[in-house]
Amino acid sequence: MGDGFDYVLLFLVLFLICFGLVMVYSSSSYKGYVEYKNAAYFFNKQWKFALVGLFMMIGVSFIDYRNYRKIANLIYIGIVGATLAVLVIGRASHGATRWIQIGSIQFQPSEVAKLGLCIYVAAYSVNFNRILKRKGAKNIIVSHFMFVLPTLLPIGLIATENLSTAIICMAIVMGILIVLSPKWVIFGVLAVVAAAGLWAFLEFSKSYRMERIEVWKNIETHEKGYQTRQAMYAIGSGGLMGKGLGSSIQKMGFVPEAHNDMIFSIIVEELGMFGAVCLILLFVLMIWRFMLICTKSEDLFGALIVVGVLTHIAAQVWINIAVVTNLIPPTGVTLPFISYGGTSLIMLMIEMGVVLSVSRHTVEVGEA
Repeated sequence: MGDGFDYVLLFLVLFLICFGLVMVYSSSSYKGYVEYKNAAYFFNKQWKFALVGLFMMIGVSFIDYRNYRKIANLIYIGIVGATLAVLVIGRASHGATRWIQIGSIQFQPSEVAKLGLCIYVAAYSVNFNRILKRKGAKNIIVSHFMFVLPTLLPIGLIATENLSTAIICMAIVMGILIVLSPKWVIFGVLAVVAAAGLWAFLEFSKSYRMERIEVWKNIETHEKGYQTRQAMYAIGSGGLMGKGLGSSIQKMGFVPEAHNDMIFSIIVEELGMFGAVCLILLFVLMIWRFMLICTKSEDLFGALIVVGVLTHIAAQVWINIAVVTNLIPPTGVTLPFISYGGTSLIMLMIEMGVVLSVSRHTVEVGEA
């Protein structure tokens, strides 16, 4: 075992955060000035979140990740308790009840749940993996169902508050399951079951979720397709090299939440397709570093935590960009490290701290 601390990943995280701060300032300056008489209003809050996250990331990176396995069940109880608390004392904002407020502090339990699930499912699967290896082919479906079963409660609770986050959480579980037992026929069955469950949830849940599908199908004419249309105008006007940093027109009240979920559209407008491709390549490079850490991890628990974080980042980046470009129905998902949001940024940096902790306990491929 050696200290394989991944400085490349650390650099990528710091670069993305700095780039995110620049884009938060650029995309929110007009809104900040109009509403608060301070163009740097959102930027000032975001850099403070980033500073807190930086200290937490560094601190967590020095904690032996194997300690989390001992408290995995407590983490699971905490996830369920926090998501239940949202239903009881949750605070509504932007038409959704996803936040808990304690004094002046406001946070989203669903953001915390992503990391919590990575740790819990990794710990649960270390023991469960032995069961999978002992089962015959006739029992494999039951085995996979038993693996997924404990995660359905927290994911179901999250779905009532934030469907897109629930989908990301389910992706985390499936990503870890694929690594444990790569039987594609089983995943095809699970995918069909998940799709049917999603359809039933949409059909019988709040009507606005089905309405979003109608908005997506009729983006040019539906009155609630305004945000996506404006985002696509921003993307279309950016061209190859963009209008220049700070020169967006669409951020001036045309794209709602330009500094949040729709920040990718402002990036393309100001930096063009060249800037957008460079950003996507940075995320691809980050995922590659995750894969390297995973393959060199000292134990299965550490490897599966990294798989969970990898799946989280990949799924969230894809969903955000797909929503902005209207490839999928609109939903509220931030662009990791880039979009404005305190809970999201701090939890992402804590996740990176856990991954960096795993990177400290690695072995060279082929080493005993």
